[in-house]
Amino acid sequence: MPLVSFHDVQKTYRSLQGVDYPALEHFSLEIEVGEFFCLLGPSGCGKTTVLKMLAGFEAPTAGRILMEGRPVAGASRDRAVVFQGDDSLYGWLTAVENVEFGLRMRHVHRTERRERARRYLELVGLRGQEQKYPAELSGGMKQRIQIARVLANEPKMLLMDEPFAALDAQTRTLMQMELASIWHATRTTVLFITHDIDEAVTLGKRIGVMQAGPRSRVKGVVDVSLDGARSRTDDAFLRYYKQVYEMIRDEVAKSLSRAD
Repeated sequence: MPLVSFHDVQKTYRSLQGVDYPALEHFSLEIEVGEFFCLLGPSGCGKTTVLKMLAGFEAPTAGRILMEGRPVAGASRDRAVVFQGDDSLYGWLTAVENVEFGLRMRHVHRTERRERARRYLELVGLRGQEQKYPAELSGGMKQRIQIARVLANEPKMLLMDEPFAALDAQTRTLMQMELASIWHATRTTVLFITHDIDEAVTLGKRIGVMQAGPRSRVKGVVDVSLDGARSRTDDAFLRYYKQVYEMIRDEVAKSLSRAD
């Protein structure tokens, strides 16, 4: 049984003028336990809507979303969200205090939560930065704190909504490598939202390509059989890049033509 399954999901929004916008229609997808799944698509195709519904922040208009065979009925610590920006960090708390915040809210004993927070800060490469405040850290370091914070709560799944989009190119590449290393160490199931083909091939074990919106759904899924460090200059990497590019090229063109 898959960890997560979307069954014929529909999501329709209503504008202030009372006009319906069908963002998703007949959207179906399965994600296996321990899988790193990248969901890729052009802007406006509903990628973030998929994540919000799985997180329990929004309900589908129709269809079913199941986790471990049970309907997703709301937010849960089993599904932890890493956001695009760093606004979710508390500026008045140190790095280690930010990481242990969720544990404190669950009344985990101080000694245990501090030990766990330090362990996950070390896992994301921030050993020695425990007492620094967010304002003293770079964008990449702040994103590492976000990842450490959700991992410290030991969720069954990470939901990541373009978490590296605001970073510069070099830092983004380093964070991709760091995240791949963390995933190999923890094998936590990941749903990673992106519009970047390179990022998807670098990280994903499977890549779901979405159609252009409205009424978006999954166009196809690519299995990525690349092990270990993934070099962007390898022939195998370039073959997967080309395969995904050819799947999404027409969808990006449709998206741009509808925006005109």
